[in-house]
Amino acid sequence: MSGSKSSNGVASAISRRGALQMGVGTLLTSFGGVQWAYAQDKPALGTWPAGSAGDTVYLGAAVPLTGTYAVQGADELKGWQLAVEHINTNHELMKKIAPKINNGVLGKKVALVSADSAAKPNQALQVQQTFINQNKVVLMTGSTSSAVAVALNKFADREKILYMPGISGSNDTTGKDCVRYGFRQGFFGEMAANAIGPVLVKAFGKNRKAAFMTPDYTYGHTTTQSVVDYLTKEAGWTVVTNQVSPLGTQDFSQYLTNIANSGAEFLVNVNWGRDAVLSSQQAKQFGLLPKMTLVLPYQIPFFAPEAGVDISAGVYAATDFWWTLEDKYPMAKMFVEAFQKKFGYRPEWGAENAYVSFAHWARMVTEAGSFYPPDVIKQWEKGEPIPSLLGDFKYRPEDHQYVRPVVIVRGKAKKDMKNPEDFWEVIDVVQGDKVIQPANAFGCKLGSYT
Repeated sequence: MSGSKSSNGVASAISRRGALQMGVGTLLTSFGGVQWAYAQDKPALGTWPAGSAGDTVYLGAAVPLTGTYAVQGADELKGWQLAVEHINTNHELMKKIAPKINNGVLGKKVALVSADSAAKPNQALQVQQTFINQNKVVLMTGSTSSAVAVALNKFADREKILYMPGISGSNDTTGKDCVRYGFRQGFFGEMAANAIGPVLVKAFGKNRKAAFMTPDYTYGHTTTQSVVDYLTKEAGWTVVTNQVSPLGTQDFSQYLTNIANSGAEFLVNVNWGRDAVLSSQQAKQFGLLPKMTLVLPYQIPFFAPEAGVDISAGVYAATDFWWTLEDKYPMAKMFVEAFQKKFGYRPEWGAENAYVSFAHWARMVTEAGSFYPPDVIKQWEKGEPIPSLLGDFKYRPEDHQYVRPVVIVRGKAKKDMKNPEDFWEVIDVVQGDKVIQPANAFGCKLGSYT
């Protein structure tokens, strides 16, 4: 291998003579038995420069493919796969988001490695550690569970490797558990609550009684708190009970019995994935639905076909994306068509979130002209408007949260569905800056760059 520089400005393995000729301005280190040269002002950091020294850079996804969130994880994975294909082939949609890609990023092909996390933090950490050791990944992703997202946030910051969570609804991910190396593209509990709250009050009025069902981890607790805060403070609603259940619960009868005796008019189900499907189906079996009105403040991909249209009909939910937005947004149409052609169904919002997250990473790397993590982070922190499928918005430099819209949908009755995937009607697209909290409200304190 010659001593010429690769596209990220890092010299590949060099000869001893070449090193001496470089003089005192350059140092040498050893990584995996290979020597690398780097400038004194950019020492080795995380997997840099080894991760971008070859002709391919690797992105690592620890995604749930078994367990409670498996269906949603599989959809996310498809979004990442499509994004990598589009980055490497200069697809028209990807070029609109990351115009400087050129059959890859900075002269490198992009490859995705993935493994099952089962939505368990320890398993996700082990997966990513393997990807670091074997593939020198330059970006980590995959959560679906915010417990995983928070764990990987801390891991990414320690290892100095960029991390984008994918689906993560907890306020804490870019709140008290934010990190310098983490960036979230998707919406979260507080945004969902502030977007759906006015819709519920307009539809059902003030001073109503609600029962909550909450999964017992960071997503559940923070999302429930945000929805409760809005409805109680802004509309005088009363929380008559909050039933908290472990992730992966199969039998919700004890919780539903308590709700049945609570006098609630509304069942606000914050459970997610298979937990949301089972708890809603069992609520119907208990006779709670449709006597009570079901609300899903943080919408679950594939909820309607899995739980049944008889349950999802009329249900209000906040979401990141729904495919019928293709009628209003040209880039959304391009995404839906490309995804459907490749995978045979219209994408859910997990796939959309995944695709856009990778597109944003590709944009930041190519705009920075570097894989060196602090360079990429500082490009992100410029806070410039960058495209999504629903318009151009900014990442806040203070907490690394993308200030994107929240989409409010209502479930369609079977008789109103125009095709087998026409489960939801878009009620509103609420601009993110109208529903997001101030950047310092949830205790975000970003760490150092190095």
